[in-house]
Amino acid sequence: MKKTAIIVAGGTGQRMGATLPKQFLAIEGKSILLHTVSQFVAAFWDINFVIVLPADYIQEGQNLIVSSGFTQQVQIVAGGDTRFRSVKNGLAQVDPDAIVFVHDAVRCLLTPALIERCYEQALEKGSAIPAVASTDTIRIIEETKHHVVDRANVMMIQTPQTFNAALLMKAFEQPYQPSFTDEANVLEASGKEVFLIDGEYENIKITRPLDLAIAEYILAKRASKD
Repeated sequence: MKKTAIIVAGGTGQRMGATLPKQFLAIEGKSILLHTVSQFVAAFWDINFVIVLPADYIQEGQNLIVSSGFTQQVQIVAGGDTRFRSVKNGLAQVDPDAIVFVHDAVRCLLTPALIERCYEQALEKGSAIPAVASTDTIRIIEETKHHVVDRANVMMIQTPQTFNAALLMKAFEQPYQPSFTDEANVLEASGKEVFLIDGEYENIKITRPLDLAIAEYILAKRASKD
């Protein structure tokens, strides 16, 4: 079946404190964006890509892909003012007869094994949403009070959120709502059930400078095992 990865890299990464958006920052001499794309290529040689970038960085993204040597089909589109609109722009380039992965560009530590498992479950159930159990105590704030909840019932959601493409496209015909912080929320709001799958604790989202150091450590540890 056709496979397309929408790599969402529409942010400017202000919390990183760098002059470049964080997806272009380098780890071990390679941009975060290319680390991410490489993991999908390692999982499926025949996968296509739609990369969503800030409009001002489309040319930089094109130059990066050309210099990388990837032979897969890569389209670059401009992001919107919300994640919902950015993903919708990406979906416009996807064949409905496909499995589509929607992945944060800055989660460059995912493994091909996770990508493959998401694909297989999406084929069977229509969706695969990676999630890991919370390891922290969770408190819910309600107005001026707060209370603890059982962390055994709390799951931390990751990407690649993986779907039957036609199913996700139909869900994205809905008007935007502020609660649409990820694709699972959009699909669920359309009346469809979403299905979780075991994620990976190392599949962190690189947001702050400390995350870069953690990513460097994890990549070095993996390289030493190869």
